[in-house]
Amino acid sequence: MPVVLWVAQALLAVLFTAAGAMKLVMSPDAMVPLMPWVVDFRPATIKAIGALEVLGAVGLILPRATNIAPALTPAAAAGLAVIMAGGAVVHATRGEYPHGIGNITVFVVAALTAWGTLRALSPSS
Repeated sequence: MPVVLWVAQALLAVLFTAAGAMKLVMSPDAMVPLMPWVVDFRPATIKAIGALEVLGAVGLILPRATNIAPALTPAAAAGLAVIMAGGAVVHATRGEYPHGIGNITVFVVAALTAWGTLRALSPSS
């Protein structure tokens, strides 16, 4: 199971680093073709989401890799799952159902990663 968790963490980290970096670096106008939902949010909110995604990606890898505060890894995964749940809601309210399916898929992977890493940290496992 640990190998599966590391693979899931790595894939999520790559995904959220890329998505978060785009939100941090690109202007909202440049993001509209890629992420039409940005028109409904203030630029500061988009940047905050991007920062949370990048921090969550770091939290998926660094704590367990260094064994410094490894409990932060399931917390980061759970936080990213919450972001994906929010994204699914945004897409559903905008009628962008295919995008919402992507959010739900990533939500499931992040939630399972949170559960798996939390379980791996427990002394009984």
